[in-house]
Formats: sequence, C-alpha cells, structure tokens
Amino acid sequence: MDTEQTSEADVPRTEIADSKDAPLANAGSEAGASASAPTALDALFAERDSLLAVKADLQDRLLRRQAEFENFRRRTEQDRLRFFEFAGMEIARELLPVVDDFDRALKMECADKEYVKGVELIHQRLQDALKRAGLETIETAGKAFDPHLHQAVERVETDEVEDHTILGEYQRGYNFKGKLLRPSMVKVAVKPS
Repeated sequence: MDTEQTSEADVPRTEIADSKDAPLANAGSEAGASASAPTALDALFAERDSLLAVKADLQDRLLRRQAEFENFRRRTEQDRLRFFEFAGMEIARELLPVVDDFDRALKMECADKEYVKGVELIHQRLQDALKRAGLETIETAGKAFDPHLHQAVERVETDEVEDHTILGEYQRGYNFKGKLLRPSMVKVAVKPS
C-alpha cells in the first residue's frame, strides 16, 4: 500500500513560496475590497438618504392632500347648508302672501263662529310651521323706526309720541333665521315743522 504523503520537502519551492504568499495575496484582495467597500457603503447611505427624502416628500403630500380634502369637505358642507337655508327662505317668501291673506281674512267679520275658529286654527298651524322653519315676525307696535327693518309708507305729523315712532303697520315684516326676508310697511310719526 503505497500512500502518498507529501511533505514540505516533496513540494517544489516555488509552490511553497506561492502558498506562503497566498495569504498575502488574499490580504491584498481584502484591502482592495475594503477600499471598494467604502464606496459601496457610501452608495448605500446615499440611497438611504434619497429614500428618506422621498418618504418625507410623500408624507408631506399626504398631509397636504388630507388637509385639502378636509377643507373641501367643510366647504361642501357649508355650501349645502347655505343651499338649504336659501331654499327654505324662498319657500317662506312664497308663503308670505298666503299668511297675509289669512291675516286679512281674520280681520273680516263673519257670522259663522265655527268657520272663523277653523280659519284661526289653520292660520295658527301655518304660523307654527313657518316659525319652526325659521320665520320670525318683526315687531313694530310702539317701536322706533329702523330703516333696516321697516319701510315707511306714510309719515304723520304729531306731537303725541316721540319722533320716528311707528304708529301703525300696513304689512307685517319677517326675518328668516336672522336675515331680513321682508321689511314691515309702517306709518311713522314725525315732529311738525
């Protein structure tokens, strides 16, 4: 049995020198790798920084879009409420002549008391429904004339009351949810000249 065992003596010198230099050659290649490693590491840091910048930009865009959407939603809700308020105001304006007719009908004398009572009930129900919707009567009796709420149809010279006091009302005025719907047509006292 012939086993070959090689020893250092059997290996030619050039191979031994090459094998001893091999760790040095490997060390040189590692030094080359470490010299190229900082550039690869720098590239990774640069890529990370650019990805962080993209992430920050996307987060900023997201926050801005969320804020824009919230503002849009709020504006849409306000527009919707204004539309309903305007629609309610227009309906109330259309019903004011009916309320005026009821007021005139109630001032007329009628022999049938049950009929008058029925008209009063219908008038009251209509007034209550309009009041719940936001219609408010402008009070004029004994008040001072306000050109923002009243329209002077007649001026009466008198010393019995203060100047610019409302003496009578020809047509009732109304506010709708705090806004003037129709001014009151009134008779106003003025001092004689």
